[in-house]
Amino acid sequence: QVQLVESGGGLVQAGGSLRLSCAASGGIFSIYTMGWYRQAPGKQRELAAQITHGGSTDYADSVKGRFTISRDNAKNTVYLQMNSLEPEDTAVYSCNAAYNGNVRGWGQGTQVTVSS
Repeated sequence: QVQLVESGGGLVQAGGSLRLSCAASGGIFSIYTMGWYRQAPGKQRELAAQITHGGSTDYADSVKGRFTISRDNAKNTVYLQMNSLEPEDTAVYSCNAAYNGNVRGWGQGTQVTVSS
């Protein structure tokens, strides 16, 4: 099992930017597919972005062109750069680590609030 700790959330005005970080410990970070998920009030959790151990990325249609996921294996950290934020991006953002389709850990989440 891997331990994950998110940081970087907060309150930002529409059009602004935030950078989320997710630091991992207790596992072999470089082999994991890392994902950023988000859950807005009253909605199901959805995958916002993910990055494989090889660096391939995938994004939800709603964040394409605005969000960028990256990883630094030397620091055991995955990032989510969020630009042009919209009120609809307001949610709790959580990261997870997966290997061969099996989830190895979840973070506790960080709140992102975008005001209009």
